[in-house]
Amino acid sequence: MKFRMKKGFVEINQDVFHLIAGAAATNCFGVRGMAARNMADGLVHLLKRDAIKKGVSVTFEDNQLVVELHIIVEHGVNISTIANSIIGEVSYVLESMTGVKVKAVNVCVDGIMVD
Repeated sequence: MKFRMKKGFVEINQDVFHLIAGAAATNCFGVRGMAARNMADGLVHLLKRDAIKKGVSVTFEDNQLVVELHIIVEHGVNISTIANSIIGEVSYVLESMTGVKVKAVNVCVDGIMVD
């Protein structure tokens, strides 16, 4: 994606946004990992650490990022607290690392992992 900055343009591959957002989300307390839904059986699967970008969707509206995260959380945690933490962390990390404003971060809890 190409962004207009004060003194020119910056082009950032979309995979970079996926990786940054996925890493920031999985570092938050209570998050077990990113989720992917298998379309064949409709089940949600925990993604391995090297495939976290598959649980992230990034679109651009008005030169700003809109991020959608699909996560699996630990059993017994407060989901709304985790979601708010993720929203703040992902927004902060993306903006500080790329310089691109974040319009929204949408968190979808696709599963709960019980130990």
